[in-house]
Amino acid sequence: MAKVSAIEKNKRRRKMVARDAAKRAALKAITQNQELPIEERFRATLKLAELPRNGAKVRIRNRCQVTGRPRAYYRKLGMSRIALRDLGSVAKVPGLVKSSW
Repeated sequence: MAKVSAIEKNKRRRKMVARDAAKRAALKAITQNQELPIEERFRATLKLAELPRNGAKVRIRNRCQVTGRPRAYYRKLGMSRIALRDLGSVAKVPGLVKSSW
C-alpha cells in the first residue's frame, strides 16, 4: 500500500491539471504560433512559467486504484499487476482466469 500522502498529492495534481488545462493550452498555442511577433510569444512563455508546476499534465503519476502502487500499472484496467493477480485469484475480475500448469 502506498503512502496516503503520495496518493493525495497525486489527486491534488489531477484537480490542478483539470483547472489549468484551458489556460495552459491557450498559452502554448500562442508560444508555438510562428506568425505572431516574438515579443508576444515571449510574454506568453513568461505567463506559462508563472503557472504552478503541478498544473502540468506531465506531473501526474499513474497509480493503482486499489493499492496506490505507482509501478507495474496497467492503463486499460487502472490497477497494478499485483492487485490484478489478487483480484483474479478470487474471481473478482470478469474474464480473467489464473493459469496454472
